[in-house]
Amino acid sequence: MKDDGVEEPVPHYVSREPFDPDDEVALTPEQEKYYMAGQWRLMWWKLRRHKVAVVAGIFLLLLYLIAVFAEFVAPYELQHRNSRTLFAPPQAVHLFHEGKFVGPFTYRYKSRFDLENAQWIHTPDTRRVDRVRFLCSGGYKGSEYKFWGLIKGDVHLFCPAGGRATIYLLGTDRLGRDVFSRIIHGSRISLSIGLIGIILSFVLGIAIGGVAGFYGGWVDNIIQRIIEVLKSFPRLPLWMALGAAMPVKWSPILAYFGITLVLALLDWPGLARAVRSKLLALREEDFAVAANLMGASTKRVIGRHLVPSFASHLIASASLAIPEMILAETALSFLGLGLRSPITSWGVLLNEAQNIEVVALYPWLMAPMIPVILTVLAFNFLGDGLRDAADPYS
Repeated sequence: MKDDGVEEPVPHYVSREPFDPDDEVALTPEQEKYYMAGQWRLMWWKLRRHKVAVVAGIFLLLLYLIAVFAEFVAPYELQHRNSRTLFAPPQAVHLFHEGKFVGPFTYRYKSRFDLENAQWIHTPDTRRVDRVRFLCSGGYKGSEYKFWGLIKGDVHLFCPAGGRATIYLLGTDRLGRDVFSRIIHGSRISLSIGLIGIILSFVLGIAIGGVAGFYGGWVDNIIQRIIEVLKSFPRLPLWMALGAAMPVKWSPILAYFGITLVLALLDWPGLARAVRSKLLALREEDFAVAANLMGASTKRVIGRHLVPSFASHLIASASLAIPEMILAETALSFLGLGLRSPITSWGVLLNEAQNIEVVALYPWLMAPMIPVILTVLAFNFLGDGLRDAADPYS
C-alpha cells in the first residue's frame, strides 16, 4: 500500500510454457513407492512408527516363543516337588562372593519349620555357593521332561548346579514346586486359550455378521435380536454359570476346549455387529455390485471381496479381544469354575493365593498375576497401534 492510501496490484506470474495435458508429473522413487504400496504395506509402515506397539509386539512374540519352548526355558519339570523347600522364598542370584567375582550363583537354603508360628523358615547358607549353569543337561532331580508330551529331554536354558542345589527365582508353593517353572508351563495354556478362542469367535462373528449385513431385512432383524439378548446378560455371572455347568469329571483336554468354547460363544456378538455395519456400508459399492452381477455366489462376495476390504480392522479388533479372553480364563480358574488341576494356567496358579493367611506369609504365590498384567497391557498397546495403522491414509 502506498502512502496516499492507494493499493498496489499484487503481481501475478503465469508460466508461458505450452501446456501439455498428457505430460505426467515426475515422481521421486520414494513418492512412487508410497503411492504404489498396497494396504498391508501401508499398514506396516505406519505400525513401525508406533514405538510402543512395536515393543509390545516384540514382547508378545517373546512370550509365545517361551510358551512353545516352555520345557526348555523352565529349570524344573512341571510337577517336580522338593519336600525340603516347602514355601521357600525367591532365591537371589548373586555375582560376587566374599568380594570375588564368581558369576551367577545362589546360596543354598537351610530350612526348618517354626512350630510356634506354624511357618516354614528358610535362611541362605552363605557357605554353600551353587553356581547357575546355562544350556545344561540333567544332573539334578526334576530335569527330565517330555517336549510337548512327545520327545524326551533334559536340556534347559539354565539350571542349578546339581545335587541338592536349587534355583527358585520366584520361590516355591505348598508342595515345594518351583513357581517360576509353573508360570512358564502355565503360559502355554493361558496364551493359547486366547488365540483359539478368538479364532472360534471370528468364525462365528464373520459368518453370522456377514449374513446379517449382506442380506439385511428380516434376516438382519432376527440376528440382531439374538445378539441383543446375548449382550443383555451380565458377562461375569454368565461366565460363572457356564463354567460351573462343565462336568467335574471331564478330562483336562475336554475342560480346556470346554472353557475355550464358552469364551468364544460369548465373544462373537460384538464382532458380528462390527462385521454387519461394515458390510451394510460396502455391499452397495461398485466392486461388490459388479461381482454380484457377474454371478459370484454370496459366500464368494462376502469372503473374497467384502471381508478383505476391512480385514485390517478385524485384526485390530482381535488384538483387543484376546486379552479379554485371557482375563476371563484367569478369573474363572481363580474362582475354581474354569480350568482345574492337573491343568496348569495362570488362573489355576492364582487359585492357590485365595487364602489371605497364605498370601500374608508367602506373598510370592501371587507372582502369576505379573505375567497376566504384562500380557494384557502388551495386547492393549499392540491393539492401539494396529487400530491406528488400520487407516494408513489418516
